[in-house]
Amino acid sequence: MRIQTLFPIPLGFFELDPGINQEELAFIAGLSQRANMGNRTSEDSYLMDRPELARLREFFKTSIDEYLQTIFAPKYDVELRITQCWANYTNLGEFHHKHEHPNSIVSGVFYVQSDSTQDRIYFYRNKYQTIKLVTENFNPFNSDSWWFEAVPNSLVLFPSSLSHSVEAVKTTETRISISMNTFPVGKCGAKEELTELIL
Repeated sequence: MRIQTLFPIPLGFFELDPGINQEELAFIAGLSQRANMGNRTSEDSYLMDRPELARLREFFKTSIDEYLQTIFAPKYDVELRITQCWANYTNLGEFHHKHEHPNSIVSGVFYVQSDSTQDRIYFYRNKYQTIKLVTENFNPFNSDSWWFEAVPNSLVLFPSSLSHSVEAVKTTETRISISMNTFPVGKCGAKEELTELIL
């Protein structure tokens, strides 16, 4: 049998090299925090405006541009602008609840501090199944969820509508990540097709 994937969900993985330095880590770890569902987030949700994170901003922008050009391949002049960007702090026993990102096209998670042997991000199939068979061997075609290691200095970009979560932390070190949302700026659609939208 030949299997051909059709309309796959694109996840983009990028690596920051060199990784987070001590000054950046200290800045992110020292941000004021507020309670979230299962963990905490930074009070500041516009971190890309902070000069202390200029190197991260450039890395995120370059990665988002590559994702846009590779996945969407837009015909007209359009870019994805980071709208909000915030830090997440998860201690022993805390978790990041299952959720999506409304008012966003592509979202991302960057791992500042994590244990790649323990920490995982889970993605979930957002589709009703009329008939559900019992599965013996799971793969990306038959699974309701799939996980990837939360590797320090790595960024994953994904469609904002894709449900995801992070399970409870099992180590004493705080897991720190940065999340972001994006929205298109420029020409979307086409005048001739009556779908033109200029943002």
